[in-house]
Amino acid sequence: MHHIDSEKNKKPLAERMRPTDLADFVGQEHLTGQGRLLDRMGDHLPSLIFWGPPGVGKTTLARILARRADASFVFFSAVLSGVKEVREIVAAARQDPRHTVLFVDEIHRFNKSQQDAFLPHVESGLITLLGATTENPSFQVIAALLSRCRVVVLNPLSPEAIRKIIDRAMSDREKGLGKSGLAISDEALDHLAACADGDGRRALNGLETAAAIALGAGRGEITLADVEEALQARSLKYDKSGEEHYNLISALHKSMRDSDPDAALYWLGRMLAAGEDPLYIARRLIRFASEDVGNADPAALSLAVAARESYHVLGSPEGELALAQAAVYLATAPKSNATYRAYGEVMAEIEKSGSLPVPMAIRNAPTRLMKELGYGRGYRYAHDADDALVPQDHLPDPIRDRRFYHPTNRGHEAVIADRLRKWRRILAEKAKKNDPR
Repeated sequence: MHHIDSEKNKKPLAERMRPTDLADFVGQEHLTGQGRLLDRMGDHLPSLIFWGPPGVGKTTLARILARRADASFVFFSAVLSGVKEVREIVAAARQDPRHTVLFVDEIHRFNKSQQDAFLPHVESGLITLLGATTENPSFQVIAALLSRCRVVVLNPLSPEAIRKIIDRAMSDREKGLGKSGLAISDEALDHLAACADGDGRRALNGLETAAAIALGAGRGEITLADVEEALQARSLKYDKSGEEHYNLISALHKSMRDSDPDAALYWLGRMLAAGEDPLYIARRLIRFASEDVGNADPAALSLAVAARESYHVLGSPEGELALAQAAVYLATAPKSNATYRAYGEVMAEIEKSGSLPVPMAIRNAPTRLMKELGYGRGYRYAHDADDALVPQDHLPDPIRDRRFYHPTNRGHEAVIADRLRKWRRILAEKAKKNDPR
């Protein structure tokens, strides 16, 4: 009789297949390859924050590194655990003859009391901190954590890496599906790798469900239909390489950018007819609303989000009309990528100049000491001025005169551009007079 797992081991396939050695880890070669950062660390383990999407190996890498350092690995959820658990971990670390590695899942959710309970012990060296986050640490992780850790960026797994993970699970007789005698068709493998969207855990979960479906039907091969049923996602009527998927989304995007509603509707219809996930299309419409329409028509973003919600509520085919409405609206809206370009310039500046200090006048000053140190000194409250305009610096001193946002003269952005010109003229006059009103 076919079986997937022994009675003694009921762990999910994704958990069973978790590698325990860096040599067996698939993907992230920019970190794990010979001579790369994590390979060079050996048994010396500094505090790290792993930043990357779900299912790319953040927790697995933390476990492997702790094992290489011969350390005790302690898992901690920033959402589910509190200060009491931190204190228990610290107390146990003091008694443990081995060094303690504290792995904090969703580290961007760490609150101040949790940090206060463990940061001194990271500084003293009692504990090494390893964190995992799907959010950009520059914006989501508090400075006290960032200053003590090195951020390591993990990328979505490539389709080739996903296929390798699936092949390994299919052939492994001890932890995988090797004893089941199952095979998997090429088209099923391709669809599973594509739908995983760079997430190894999702791929293995889908494989496990598809295997159960095939075995339940008494078949020795996992078919495309099994994978489609397991993932609840149809295989696209595209060529095998998936190139047509990217061609069609590019055609839709560029037709809207070039303000051609007829072509936009056509390519939208082509994608839906091919079986593309409508919510994927909706996400691309939302992205387009910010990237290519922007503040030339601020309503575009709301309409694109509403289209996604409409499809989510109505489903197919009724909800497809909402996507069509959004595509036509976006194609016929005035266009601006000024915000998109401004944000790119901001990120490039941050990469170049680092963490420049906040100007003293606009710093928060909740304590007396902070006020004595000059925090908030000279701050002018905008609402005290008749026109709500006060001349004060808001950017760090080295870039105080830098302009990132350059609005166009198209649509609503022309109104914004005119408003900014007037405001800057008024502020310049006030600065000359040194008059805060």
